[in-house]
Amino acid sequence: MQTNSLVRPTSHAERVRRRTQHVSACLPFVADLRNGVTYAPWPVWSGSTTKNARFVPMSKKAAIRIYHRAVEWNRRGKLAGRHGGLIGSNVLLVLHTLIFDFLNHRTGRLDPSYSALQRTTRLCRQTIASALAILKQLGIINWMRRCCEDRDECGRFALRQETNAYAILPTTQWRGYVSADEAGSPHPATWGACPPLPSLIEQACIDRQEGRSVAAIVAQLESDPRDTVAAALASLGRSLGVK
Repeated sequence: MQTNSLVRPTSHAERVRRRTQHVSACLPFVADLRNGVTYAPWPVWSGSTTKNARFVPMSKKAAIRIYHRAVEWNRRGKLAGRHGGLIGSNVLLVLHTLIFDFLNHRTGRLDPSYSALQRTTRLCRQTIASALAILKQLGIINWMRRCCEDRDECGRFALRQETNAYAILPTTQWRGYVSADEAGSPHPATWGACPPLPSLIEQACIDRQEGRSVAAIVAQLESDPRDTVAAALASLGRSLGVK
């Protein structure tokens, strides 16, 4: 008996399907998904740029002055029971290494890697990262994350992380820094105010020490009738025969 079936095999179903590649092979900007785990397309930090960093030259004297200002600020901000002062000894060590070991004073180039900082300071990577973060928070340094265009092993476009570009900032940009040589601004209520004048009695004592006559001093004490004490002293002097 012949049966009529609506579903019939096609030549396409008999074909052997070829193994397809992942979509990331043709779209490298799409994250690769394998076993439910998402991987970033390129292992670079967020905020990294491919633009060239513009370094500003800094003389050696200016760099030394900035470091000594940081040391002085750390000393003035030393708190009781806290080791290292306001900035911290490890933070100052990292700043010293940046200025005196890696800064090119002629070009201003400053882009050491974490590995180079570790070898010079003998500090661990986490301590260096924390020290750099504190320096940036205080406004002493700033950095720019950099990356460059590259090709992976399959020839696809990719981004490769490069070392950060650092900049030593002037003291005018340090947060909360006040120079020890800088005088504090006067209170707004005292702007344009005259210094207080001495009282009649204080002025009489000064005049007497300078050799002024007793009669002139008595006359000066009588110049302000509102000062009862000075008026009483002047009356006493008159009663003693001072004219």
